[in-house]
Amino acid sequence: MCRHGRKPGYLFLAFMIAVQVVALVRSANAKSTLVVAQDGLGSPTDCDAATPTPYTTIAAAVTAAGPHDVIKICPGVYDEQIVVTKPLTLRGENGAVVKPSPMVANTTSLTTGNPLAVVILVDGVRDVTIERLTIDGADNGLACTPSLFGLFYRNASGVARDNVITNMRPGLAVCPLSGTGVLVQSAAGGVSKVTLEGNSIHDYQKNGVTANEVGTDVRIGKRNIVTGLGSTSGSVQNGIQLAFGATGVVEDNVVTNNLFAGCVSVDVCSVNATNVLIAASTGVRVSDNVLGHSQTGVSVGGDGNAIKHNVIFDTKVFDGVALFGNHNEVRDNDITRSDESGVFVDGDQNKIEGNRINEAPVGILKSGSGNVIAGNQFFNTPTPDPPAQSLGSRASPQR
Repeated sequence: MCRHGRKPGYLFLAFMIAVQVVALVRSANAKSTLVVAQDGLGSPTDCDAATPTPYTTIAAAVTAAGPHDVIKICPGVYDEQIVVTKPLTLRGENGAVVKPSPMVANTTSLTTGNPLAVVILVDGVRDVTIERLTIDGADNGLACTPSLFGLFYRNASGVARDNVITNMRPGLAVCPLSGTGVLVQSAAGGVSKVTLEGNSIHDYQKNGVTANEVGTDVRIGKRNIVTGLGSTSGSVQNGIQLAFGATGVVEDNVVTNNLFAGCVSVDVCSVNATNVLIAASTGVRVSDNVLGHSQTGVSVGGDGNAIKHNVIFDTKVFDGVALFGNHNEVRDNDITRSDESGVFVDGDQNKIEGNRINEAPVGILKSGSGNVIAGNQFFNTPTPDPPAQSLGSRASPQR
């Protein structure tokens, strides 16, 4: 009878322990908001509040933050380079600008070991979100070494959305490989899964976005606007690059104005600028983008890639789409004003179908075997689809 009478007490005790465990787990997973304000005043809901905050620099808040905390960055120009090695959200309020002066090397390339100077470095961590910030390299004070980058996911994953990334041009020299808005890179078995959405990327020296190496997977979409410098002799620009084993999707972006001044004709052009460059990668999809004012709209070097439903216009010197490889698909694109051809194909078992090509001297320049070319429409294009007569686009990837 005694043992039977004590059973409800045991149940109550077990229930209370379970409640405490749940409370501890919820407490451990709770997100805090840390406020960064240069005047030392601001609250999680109002940067103009008179609430004291101990964080007057972003780096101090990053150091103090726990995993998955939110760092709210109030308006101001923050003269600092930031390194993130824990899962966090960096969220800028309107007028929050990260603009270091001068910049110094704070990491290295995973493939070359060369020193890099990065405004915001995300290193070896997952679930890092960077949003609503202006990342400005205007006062970098750099020559060609270390190389300049705005945002770098280095064996790291997360989301960058609604940012401005600008002025990634070395201040003391004109450098052919330095000056890129976003770099995503993996190595040594590491993985980088990064989503880029709604960013404005412009005034870069080399590339708007570079995603390189096996282990890297990017989703670049929801209206990123990537704008090159126009005709420049300092470097050969690419708007968006996926290369050397990187995979992903480039969808619903606007990429324009990537031109190399040294490329003036097919005969006088060792390398050329591109709006989207796929180099030594497989399984990339490029779809529903607007791509204009470049020397190649989309340049593909690899197998099993898909170029679909893009609007491509005003291609100087070369081609709307230049395809080098096998088993690729170029379908339902609207290609207007290409100096050499609408589509250039050099490879086997590719499909070029349903494209609309207007105002090109040649519609489709083709070589290789087993290619399917069907259902394309040609307007104001004197020679629709002869065998290939040119070397085609000559891209310059960044590594």
